[in-house]
Amino acid sequence: YLVLIQLFLGTSFRFIAKPCAINLGIQDSGPHRAQPNAILEKVFTSITKSPDGKRLEGLSKQLDWDVRKIQRWFRHRRNQDKPTTLTKFCESMWRFTFYLSIFFYGIRFLWTAPWFWDTRQCWYNYPFQPLTSRLYYYYILELAFYWSLMFSQFTDIKRKDFLIMFVHHLATIGLITFSYMNNMVRVGTLVLCLHDASDFLLEAAKLANYAKYQRLCDAFFMLFGVVFIVTRLGIYPFWILNTTLFESWELIGPYPSWWLFNGLLVTLQVLHVIWSYLIIRTASKALVRGKVSKDDRSDVESSSEEEDVTSNSTKGIFSTSSNGSNRLNGHVAGSQWTGE
Repeated sequence: YLVLIQLFLGTSFRFIAKPCAINLGIQDSGPHRAQPNAILEKVFTSITKSPDGKRLEGLSKQLDWDVRKIQRWFRHRRNQDKPTTLTKFCESMWRFTFYLSIFFYGIRFLWTAPWFWDTRQCWYNYPFQPLTSRLYYYYILELAFYWSLMFSQFTDIKRKDFLIMFVHHLATIGLITFSYMNNMVRVGTLVLCLHDASDFLLEAAKLANYAKYQRLCDAFFMLFGVVFIVTRLGIYPFWILNTTLFESWELIGPYPSWWLFNGLLVTLQVLHVIWSYLIIRTASKALVRGKVSKDDRSDVESSSEEEDVTSNSTKGIFSTSSNGSNRLNGHVAGSQWTGE
């Protein structure tokens, strides 16, 4: 039920985000469309979207077209189904609003929680710890959001990091569900809040990208990179993993689910390392070139070397899907600033 609410709110939010996008001058126009061709269209829809060399040669003889021209047609055809900038802006605005709201809700809630300042409090009197209504709603909202991301990933444009994101969503949903069932909600709230700290900055960078505010976009992305690395490679292993691996063992002993729980948390840490590498590489290119450049997740292909030159001014760093699936948590993406 809550997942359906999340999906409904995400769709409804477009009615708010769309006017904002239009006021910023964002047009509802997609990539260059391929010229109509019945033969190539049949191959594209029925056989393959990326023909190999042998098939390209056959099509070249059949149509009397240059192989390069056919390759360009297939690239245009693949790209024309991608979401428009206006659609991506609306999705990022919805996600930005959710991430920012849930992060501040979590901070406000945890600021008065004793385990926020002393992680050993997560395990005192475990598992007989009260579940307050504020803590319950915090957990359920987060769980619903990640379930909606899981479902929407299969209807979204498939990206290079599809498997990483799938593992991320599985691990996150597994952790939220598992910790709730075992009343490990105290340490669970710390994990959730820590992950929300950087996500809204990435969405803010995407919004600035779509609105063509290059400097603001670069600034948000650099800030996102710093916060992401500090929280995921610093605070997470030395604060979260320390209490789940060592303090819990010391205070309550090797409980039966210890291995599974920490296995999921360590899986998240592996993903953090991969994403941090991608972010650092993108940021390094940005420092060298003066602005954020290409990222390996981009879902927009260029048709040829000539098109790469002419389209660089419209390509972006962030590549998010039409429904907002993140993340690199979706996290890093784009080519020079087309974005997703």
